[in-house]
Amino acid sequence: MVRSKVQTYLGFCIKARKVAYGATAVELLKREVHLILVCSSAAQNTFKLAIKYKNKFNCPLIVCKNGLENALNKPNLKLAAIRDAELAGAIVKNADDNFELYAEGNN
Repeated sequence: MVRSKVQTYLGFCIKARKVAYGATAVELLKREVHLILVCSSAAQNTFKLAIKYKNKFNCPLIVCKNGLENALNKPNLKLAAIRDAELAGAIVKNADDNFELYAEGNN
């Protein structure tokens, strides 16, 4: 199976332990969040939390269309945060059809 660049960068984030998994883990973070990831199948409340964290940390939000659980190898994962600035920038720069950058108003 061919992995996209974004999936490769997410793998680097996992290996470097720069991922916070789930809404509770993201809520506990005080700083150094550079990217929020949310699954396209997440509930409306989870999506609202993702927008809240996007505004709180002033960082981009990416919607994962193929399932965030597949991208980060965690079952039932709907929300995650990337805490590495360089990898977050590379993920945003290389976002493809499966990882859509969220723009305000385009739900």
